Amino acid sequence: MSDEDLNLDDGDIGGMSTPKKSGSSFLPTLLKWIAIVVGAIILIVTVVIITNVIMHKNEPPVTPIANAEEYVSKREVLDWYSSIGSIRTKTNDPLPASVIVEVVLGYKTQDKVTSTEITQRQIEIKDFLRRYFTGKSSVELGHENEDALRIEIRNAINDDILSSSKIRDVRFLTLDIIEQ
Repeated sequence: MSDEDLNLDDGDIGGMSTPKKSGSSFLPTLLKWIAIVVGAIILIVTVVIITNVIMHKNEPPVTPIANAEEYVSKREVLDWYSSIGSIRTKTNDPLPASVIVEVVLGYKTQDKVTSTEITQRQIEIKDFLRRYFTGKSSVELGHENEDALRIEIRNAINDDILSSSKIRDVRFLTLDIIEQ
């Protein structure tokens, strides 16, 4: 038997011929592969989701990230008015001590109204501070009383001197008491 008797060249097997593929059979093959790829993607995503749920079953839920404001210092950032200068006076002790104090006033950042009012009333503030320290004894001006002094000065300036604004804090750059 030769190859010609079997018609192996034509694609006929045993006298039966197979239909030749045409260009229209390409579309079903393409759709079949697209369906296989989409099915594989759906299967993979499902497996990943189920695995994550099982792995993180006993973990506490994720808490949201806190606002940046919570990490900012609780103390307010202030602008400082430091043009008052040094004030020199004497205490009201029987043997008066000399007091040299330099006070700065803190107010809200970018608050131009407060800054302007402090500048306009600078002479009144200096006079108040001079009288305030003259009315205290050297014991009352001691280091352990600085916080109370700062609060008293702040409240007095806000209540008696400033009218349209308020200072937030008072600090002493120097507070020297020189006993005689």
